[in-house]
Amino acid sequence: MWAQIFTSLSPGFVPDETVLDRAAAELGFALPDSYRSFCLACGVGLAGEQVRIAVPSPYEASDLITQAGIIAHSVGATIGMLEDGAEPHRFDVEGGDPAVVERACFFGRSEDGGLLFWDVTGGGPEYDIWLLAPDLETIRFGGESLTDFFTRITGPAAALVLGPGFEPLPARFEGVAEAILARSTQAEP
Repeated sequence: MWAQIFTSLSPGFVPDETVLDRAAAELGFALPDSYRSFCLACGVGLAGEQVRIAVPSPYEASDLITQAGIIAHSVGATIGMLEDGAEPHRFDVEGGDPAVVERACFFGRSEDGGLLFWDVTGGGPEYDIWLLAPDLETIRFGGESLTDFFTRITGPAAALVLGPGFEPLPARFEGVAEAILARSTQAEP
């Protein structure tokens, strides 16, 4: 399936099913089928020269659990700073449901500062994907699954998801090997 979405696919570090199951247990919800498939086929890397999906791994910079927590904390802290005390921060949500942010589990980011999250309502096997734009106000619908998201951002619907002016991203996935991830961890002070 992923070879049809990414015309150039070079997998990176790939977790196994056991690690995916542990991550789901720690998060408290089933990981979407398309995400599990992505993790097993693609792993850690850069999609479309723009998007990084966090994957359960022993490397914090790419680990789903670690990144979900860091991103959620960072968004919360930033929103707190943006509020002027008079009014709460407001999101401009495509479809008009600002509560989608309260149901968010962040799992990826774009090179321009956009943040991907699942709306983790329901029992799966998929959760809607949303993109919180770098302005931390605009939230656009990304897709009904990870395959739908990548199909949209590498095709004519790219600007609807990524924002006005965006062209379709290249249908490429460049993986990051475990040896590189391990080296980057060792280089940290």
